[in-house]
Amino acid sequence: MSTTTKQVIDLMEILPESEQNFALEFIRKLVLAWDPDFTKVTPLERAEIEQAAKEIENGETVLHDAINWD
Repeated sequence: MSTTTKQVIDLMEILPESEQNFALEFIRKLVLAWDPDFTKVTPLERAEIEQAAKEIENGETVLHDAINWD
């Protein structure tokens, strides 16, 4: 992690939570303005997302309660 990134994190942690959310949204807008492709997924990620959506549509999911989380 760069020194600048650490400084930004330290400064954000000083802010009240409501202001942290504002700052995060502002930083997100800065990053997207700098690199509009930032939020794009890779071809593999796109395929996995599409496969998951098909499984959900077909009811091919596992209920949360059916999983042994221990």
